[in-house]
Amino acid sequence: MWISFSDLMTALLAVFMLAAVALVFTLTQEQDALAEVRIEAEAAKARGDRFDDLLGTLGTSERVRSEMVLEVQRALAERGIEVEVDPASSVIRVPVDLLGFESGSSDIQPRYRSSALEIGEVIAEVLTTDERYKQLDTVFVEGHTDDVPMEGLHGGNWGLSANRAISLWRLWEDDLRVDLGELAGPTGERLFSVSGYADTRPVSTGKKSESSRAANRRIDIRFTEHKLSQEDLSELRDGTDEAP
Repeated sequence: MWISFSDLMTALLAVFMLAAVALVFTLTQEQDALAEVRIEAEAAKARGDRFDDLLGTLGTSERVRSEMVLEVQRALAERGIEVEVDPASSVIRVPVDLLGFESGSSDIQPRYRSSALEIGEVIAEVLTTDERYKQLDTVFVEGHTDDVPMEGLHGGNWGLSANRAISLWRLWEDDLRVDLGELAGPTGERLFSVSGYADTRPVSTGKKSESSRAANRRIDIRFTEHKLSQEDLSELRDGTDEAP
């Protein structure tokens, strides 16, 4: 059986067309695969950028907190008011002697009001400079006592520590030019909070001497950093899990 030239050409054309279709199909698959790789690479870069942003936020917040408490200490020292600070935990420690609290009393004596107000003024100035208070979650005004029981006092040492913190806060709220009560953190909640801890959080745990007890009678101003949301924490965890 003879195959005509036209039949041969038709067969070759069919083979060529099939090869062309196969080539186009292969190229299409490769292009789709490349597109998927490109999309995944862009998504990975976006996740990496977000991961870096979140870590940067944490680092910035921690640095700003430490800077602020040290600024408060320096500014108060320039005014002749000495306070202790703990930059690691962002705490400003104000001895009750600076506030004139008498034994068993939560009243700030009149001659100490100016010092108490200066402390508040400096804290307000440091917080509001460049709106750095927005880096914080809460500023706690914490009252602390020594371990000597206050018999007959309503609430005992717990009540005394809380009422002393409240007295300082009320003075600031009433007499400072800056309304600290209106400051809000990143979530919109009020920044300042007041609490008392009696003798449960001593800074001096050594021999029960008068100097040791005096160190524990204090008002702490504690700056706490803004915490990441649960969604942000999940992103950080996912970013860590996906890291090579």
